[in-house]
Amino acid sequence: MLLYQDLAVMSMRKLLLLHFVFLSFVLLQAQVADMQALPAFDYKKINKGKLYILVGWNWDHYTKSDIHFKGRDHDFTLYDVKAQDRNTPFSASVYLNPSRLSIPQTNLKIGYYFHHNWNLAFGLDHMKYVVENYQEVSIEGEIDGATVFDGSYQDDEITLYPSFLQYEHTDGLNYVHFEINRVDRILKTKFFDINLSEGISLGALVPRSDVVLLGGEEWDKYHLAGYGTTLKVGVNLTFFNYFHIQSELKGGFIHLPDVKTTPYKEDKASQHFFFSQHNILFGAVFPIIKKEKRVSPVNIKLKD
Repeated sequence: MLLYQDLAVMSMRKLLLLHFVFLSFVLLQAQVADMQALPAFDYKKINKGKLYILVGWNWDHYTKSDIHFKGRDHDFTLYDVKAQDRNTPFSASVYLNPSRLSIPQTNLKIGYYFHHNWNLAFGLDHMKYVVENYQEVSIEGEIDGATVFDGSYQDDEITLYPSFLQYEHTDGLNYVHFEINRVDRILKTKFFDINLSEGISLGALVPRSDVVLLGGEEWDKYHLAGYGTTLKVGVNLTFFNYFHIQSELKGGFIHLPDVKTTPYKEDKASQHFFFSQHNILFGAVFPIIKKEKRVSPVNIKLKD
């Protein structure tokens, strides 16, 4: 478990370093390139009134979390529980098949430019959150459900065997949100633009949690369980004014006060944690409002 944690930290550091190097390279190119951005009037005509759609995939890391379970015959807390995402191995028949969209960790986003630098978007981040089995954690509380785990616990250690707990949001940890984004073009060429994007989001968590608690009945229904918020920075490449490739790095907070754990409404879990997400998105942008016609000075006739 310690080796896995070290590898996860190393992978996260490499990911952050990769984004830093990439952003530094883009900014450096923007400064040294002998190219000028379009005038503000033209830039406004390009973005304002346009709609965009993005689809892609995400990779996530989660902090440790304290999970409190409360119900008809139990009231206990597990401390510093480790979890990870669950990425599906790449296959074109899965990742590029719209009918299997929920199998990978998928992102969907649709947005509208209400200003040449600002857009409002509605999105779905389909993440997956899986508590690692066989880890040892601290437990406090009471279990009285005629199980082999019955007892009173006070800062004791317990191993999370599948017979004790299977806990995952794998279909998925669904973050349904609105976000507002600032977009600035930092480099323009004949065939593509490079844009820097920053944004903030707020939304609801509607997971389909797959939980088996104390060897009981499995529960795997969609349920409004909490809320979340994120900050992000991204780099966007726009080709021929219509096609997008976008890479984002997000950091966020999720609070789940009402995770259903069994078919009985009294039984639930609560937790909160921070997370980071890297995603790759592909899509298109197109106008939905007719552009204003620009009047050229050479066409203006002066009255005698």
